[in-house]
Amino acid sequence: MKKIDKTCRGCGIVLQDDNMMQEGYTTDIENDLCQRCFRIKNYGEYQVVAKSNEEFIEILKSVGKTKDLVLYIVDLLNLDRDLSKIREYIKNKILLVLNKRDVLPKSVSDEKIKEYINNLNLNIEDVVIISANKNYNIDQLLQKIKKYQTSSKVYVVGNTNVGKSSLINKLLKNYSTDPNELTISPLPSTTLNKITIELSDTITLIDTPGLVDRENIVNYVDSSILKKINPKKEIKPRTYQLKPNQCLIIGNLVRLDYIEGEKNSFTIYISNDLKVKRYNASKHDNLKDLSKTTIDLKFREDIVINGLGFIKVVQNGKVDIYLNKDVSVFTRKSLI
Repeated sequence: MKKIDKTCRGCGIVLQDDNMMQEGYTTDIENDLCQRCFRIKNYGEYQVVAKSNEEFIEILKSVGKTKDLVLYIVDLLNLDRDLSKIREYIKNKILLVLNKRDVLPKSVSDEKIKEYINNLNLNIEDVVIISANKNYNIDQLLQKIKKYQTSSKVYVVGNTNVGKSSLINKLLKNYSTDPNELTISPLPSTTLNKITIELSDTITLIDTPGLVDRENIVNYVDSSILKKINPKKEIKPRTYQLKPNQCLIIGNLVRLDYIEGEKNSFTIYISNDLKVKRYNASKHDNLKDLSKTTIDLKFREDIVINGLGFIKVVQNGKVDIYLNKDVSVFTRKSLI
């Protein structure tokens, strides 16, 4: 395979014009865009690229050898179980950027979210809540970058599908005359290598490939379901009062059986495009062939379904969650 001394401006992969079945293939070297990114941008044809996390972890470790500021981008709807895990790879100054604010209800205050994050006692410089999609707090983010940067280089890290490339594109649109933009798609592993973007004379952003969370549901659904899982607008919370022996079926992906406890309130924060149905648990076997996790709920906890969203529960109780065996489900203190 003949590589060319150029990288794709969309995903960062080294370009080549020899083998159309390999990454980086292009028929137009002058365009600086691989065929995969070209088809995503122009036709919405998404192609999954299987990459190992080991490659991406090595990139993170290389970031950790610098003293540069790191923007750690996180999906606000799908907060990681352990936000401090990034410290395994980097010791740099970190500005935590909570993206996709637009999908959480406006009734949830930014102050409440920041209070929740501060109580986690993370070793970070600051927190910024943004929406790259709605251009929310992007000016504030730029001010924070200027405040904490240690050099002109600023690295952008985070899991796949948290909106890193979308954020960089918004920064380019707002503060740069560069007409190029990064490739974005709802699939994991869209960015394949480090991409350097000069935002201004004093700020050079370096986008990195996202780590793939193997326990995230987006890895186990087809593209049509994936589009429904990713919220396109503000979520409308749906609340159900359940008694023991009642269950909820969420988007034909998750089943929740209320096993034990007093009458309880379950408020669902997931995409509006996923239907939720309530049944008598003993009369419906839907999804009971999936892997079962039994959870003892405490007062005011969230049930987090990795990649899908979360369910706020008010009182103590016990539930059975039926879900793809490779997708993680866990509880946390209520975010909202």
